Amino acid sequence: MKTRRFLLIAVGAFVVIFNQTTTVPVHAEGQTATLLAGQVSSAEEGLMEGVVVSAKKDGSTISVSVVTNAQGRFAFPAARLEPGHYTLKARGAGYEVDGTQSADVTTGQEAKVEIKLKKVKNLSAHLTNAEWLLSIPGTDEQKNFLLNCTGCHTLERIMKSTYDADGFMEVIRRMSLYYPGSTPLKPQRLAGTATRDVERGGSGRKTAEWLASINLSQEPSWPFPLKTLPRLTGKSTHVIITEYDLPNRLIQPHDVMLDRQGNVWYSDFGQMFLGKMDPKTGKVTQYPIPVVKPGWPEGTLDLEFDKDDNPWIGVMYQSAIAKFDKKTEKFQFWQTPKEWDTDGGQLGHLALEGTPVDNKVWIKNSDVGNIYRLDLVTNKFENLGNFKDPKTGKRIGTYGIHTDQQNNAYLLDFSAGNIVKIDAKTKVPAVHETPTPDSRPRRGRVDPQGRLWFAEYQGNAIGMFDPKTERMKEWKVPTPWSAPYDAMLDRNGDAWTGSMLTDRIARLDTKSGQYTEYMLPRSTNIRRVYVDDSKNPGALWIGNNHGASIVKVEPLD
Repeated sequence: MKTRRFLLIAVGAFVVIFNQTTTVPVHAEGQTATLLAGQVSSAEEGLMEGVVVSAKKDGSTISVSVVTNAQGRFAFPAARLEPGHYTLKARGAGYEVDGTQSADVTTGQEAKVEIKLKKVKNLSAHLTNAEWLLSIPGTDEQKNFLLNCTGCHTLERIMKSTYDADGFMEVIRRMSLYYPGSTPLKPQRLAGTATRDVERGGSGRKTAEWLASINLSQEPSWPFPLKTLPRLTGKSTHVIITEYDLPNRLIQPHDVMLDRQGNVWYSDFGQMFLGKMDPKTGKVTQYPIPVVKPGWPEGTLDLEFDKDDNPWIGVMYQSAIAKFDKKTEKFQFWQTPKEWDTDGGQLGHLALEGTPVDNKVWIKNSDVGNIYRLDLVTNKFENLGNFKDPKTGKRIGTYGIHTDQQNNAYLLDFSAGNIVKIDAKTKVPAVHETPTPDSRPRRGRVDPQGRLWFAEYQGNAIGMFDPKTERMKEWKVPTPWSAPYDAMLDRNGDAWTGSMLTDRIARLDTKSGQYTEYMLPRSTNIRRVYVDDSKNPGALWIGNNHGASIVKVEPLD
């Protein structure tokens, strides 16, 4: 294809542009021309690679980001920017923009900018959760406790506190009384006698004493150096990231998925809404979900689509699951039978992939880990109870529940390191251990070949279980403390995961075993990952659970 392109060559403090016509490969939806380009540098490093540069038009809810190459240069494809005035931001570990930066974009003319970065004065405010874990002294066992905290707030909140050990004991007790979708903006207390095990088998007193030794309870500043992860380079810079702001700050887009028409849907972890977004305009429609258990926490978690392309959601402490009919725009509810329900009843996860085989939906109740099946013909629940690890006798602490085409269920044991397969016909469980002990598998997906792909939250890996050979394989994520939450294989052979701690996306080439990571423009608390693989490479969609936004990550190769 013949098209016009711009060659950028840095000469001193200037950017010289040569305009020429040539034959070039087509990327980024066929666009190679740019409307906004430039370079990034700092006094300390000179030209800087791996800096995320973001542009947001005045009055828009959509921002677009690209990453600087080895020469510190960046360019925004023309198709991604409309004419207008743009505010520019940059993210590079330990650096910030020196002053304010903006640009005016005009059709047919390329705007040129040079962004100067300076070292941040308050590095602690810029650290990711993973960088805090790399910085603080302590054993991995001690630091693993903090993996339980990032679902509600950042580790910076803990590190800047002045609690002593007794104070932390009270904090840990208090945190056990809060809904898992609580945030500092909107805390929600549990109801009745319900509590959560925030210690997860640890020693509360020892943990409290350790936390009091690393926060600001004893000294006005930390006695240890603050560390940052190196910026990503090479192939990691070949990406375009689009972020869509949601209508209000309280929205927590926990799960994000696309329907067959390309609409983006999300579950709201802290409110009773199901959301839909038009990816072309960023317009959001929120469908209010009826409260069926007044007085209990509100919010949804798992989002799935059935064979008719209707979304289903787990309505958490409302002890219900719900189906949304897109034609009538009405919800249908199935609630835990009253004789089974408890104060801590929590139907956060369900599985639909194999439902067409027998009209049964698998559901997990987080309270004591009971596994249900809902018969859609009779609308009756079946309680399979909970399952135990035959080696330890401990209860399987199911988090994610997933099904294959035969509607066999997989339970991901978040309290240990087990994958449990339940036969749909016999209901007999088979327990398989992950290669890394106590890896805490969290969520995943069954691929068309029947293999289960899953994230190992404490094992820092993507895992795969092949039921035909009954063997597992792991691929460790290269960045420490990534704590993958979810994993999904696309049809191109890449497996994807995200992190609540690093603000990075990890893409695994399963043939070579090599990862490519992509840095996001700002702090991004990632849960579910969803890949639109209608193109090669695929595009990843995620929700920023604490940032009220939806993010699309598009690798260019």
